Amino acid sequence: MKPFCIISSFFFLLYLGCGNSDVDIDAEIVVPVSVEEIGKKAIKQFVNTTGTVRAMQEATLKAETEGFYRLNTNATTGKPFALGDFVKKDAVIIFLDNPELENNTKIESQKLALDISSREYEKQQSLYDKGGVTLRELKDAERSYFDARYSFENAKIQLAKLQVQAPFDGIIVDLPYYTPGVKVELSSTMVQMMSYKRLYLEASLPANELGKVKVSQPVEITNYTLPEDTLAGAVTQVSPAIDATTRSFKAAIEVDNPELLLRPGMFVKADIVVAVRDSALVISKDVIQSRQRGKTVYVVERGAAQERVITTGIENPAYVEVVDGVKENERLIVKGFETLRNNSKVKVIR
Repeated sequence: MKPFCIISSFFFLLYLGCGNSDVDIDAEIVVPVSVEEIGKKAIKQFVNTTGTVRAMQEATLKAETEGFYRLNTNATTGKPFALGDFVKKDAVIIFLDNPELENNTKIESQKLALDISSREYEKQQSLYDKGGVTLRELKDAERSYFDARYSFENAKIQLAKLQVQAPFDGIIVDLPYYTPGVKVELSSTMVQMMSYKRLYLEASLPANELGKVKVSQPVEITNYTLPEDTLAGAVTQVSPAIDATTRSFKAAIEVDNPELLLRPGMFVKADIVVAVRDSALVISKDVIQSRQRGKTVYVVERGAAQERVITTGIENPAYVEVVDGVKENERLIVKGFETLRNNSKVKVIR
């Protein structure tokens, strides 16, 4: 009796197992996915580089003569000039008092001699027009006038050496300390100035980018200390030669820095815009899969995933232009596509 019960139970369980197998085979697997509607927007392609920005104007001013040091007062602050002060072009930053030089130039005497010779020259010209003097006498008066003028100008040049003046509108970035009244020797460093409302960057770029980078292309400049600020620049020069050692070429970039957000010496990232599409079908690069037949994506069509082979255009690190393979307003699968096959059933969850 027991063997019969065991055999009966075996066939009963086998019957139940076969019934469940039929249910599993008939059931369809539906994959949950997320989609985005394909649309048109602008896209840029970049050539990326990094480097250190430098001031467009920079000058280290040295003493052109010896003299006793006297730091001038900044008219804006009412205090002696200091590091970080803005200085207008031709403003006197430092005086070098040198009484001996001032006496030797005889500036007042030179000016008086110029006035006298100028009047004499005018007088001789008037007389010559009336036939009162010879041409030789006129030329002698002319020579005396020019000699006096050159002597006076030279005296002014010598006296100008006693004043350290700003050669351009800029900011004091280095101001070596000297005790007031101490004697400064010839060629001593007095002050260093920079103007960095515009900066430049000398970029080193890979040789394979030479045909893409051109003069006047816009450049987007960023710095890690200014994550929310992108400054505008432009390519101003491109070298046609490739360095045989580094396999790279040089390009010069100038950067507008009106608010002085960037400082000379800062390390920056420069994205050179080498191509732009104002209205293109653009998708994320993350949804593209590489197959043997090419680049593919999935779109949703009548509740199923449809595989599309696409042709791409310009791209940047995040996005790519699609020139063929998908259409505007199609629903692109952006999540859950990894395990899909063509015609897989899907459920859009968002």
